[in-house]
Amino acid sequence: MKRGFAVVTALIVGAMVSACVQMSTGSEPGWVALIDGGRGLENFIGIGDANWRVEGDAIVADKGKGGYLITRKSYKDFQIRAEFWADTSTNSGIFLRMSDRSAVTSANSYEVNIYDLRPEAKYGTGAIVDVAAVVPMPKAGGQWNTYEITAKGPRMTVVLNGAQTVDVQHAKFGEGPFALQFANGPNDAPGGAIKWRKVYVKEL
Repeated sequence: MKRGFAVVTALIVGAMVSACVQMSTGSEPGWVALIDGGRGLENFIGIGDANWRVEGDAIVADKGKGGYLITRKSYKDFQIRAEFWADTSTNSGIFLRMSDRSAVTSANSYEVNIYDLRPEAKYGTGAIVDVAAVVPMPKAGGQWNTYEITAKGPRMTVVLNGAQTVDVQHAKFGEGPFALQFANGPNDAPGGAIKWRKVYVKEL
């Protein structure tokens, strides 16, 4: 009897773990995997000189002055779920609704930042640069992190590791591709590595 109960309990726990994995990877209906482990570079167009490559179960960059992986498709209203690893000195981010594919900046898109050492800390990790500050700034360096980003009309929300950092209304950019960044660190010092293990998108 006890053995049977243990087996049933194990099955229930296993099902719960499986459900959690599906939730964290965005495998519910409507989600599209742009990066899943080491797969997905073909879903992006690279610009700049970052050394994007597959390493282990992630897509990685850790050398070059800077570069971006830009989605081939444009998005208007959407959710993004991303799992990333950042070094302490990493300068990275996700640029949303880009208006110019050839020059990715926070002036022509929304930059959801990953930058623990940003001199103006209120627009560092967890913030949208020059749009939505976060105080105190959370830290991402030295660990795996999750971003959940929602953009619907002018409203954007950002959740980092389960804690909401941004809830803002801003209507400057309405549609466009999004990009993953690798850049130099403070004072143009070499930037730390960025690793993207999962990037899922769902159109709303």
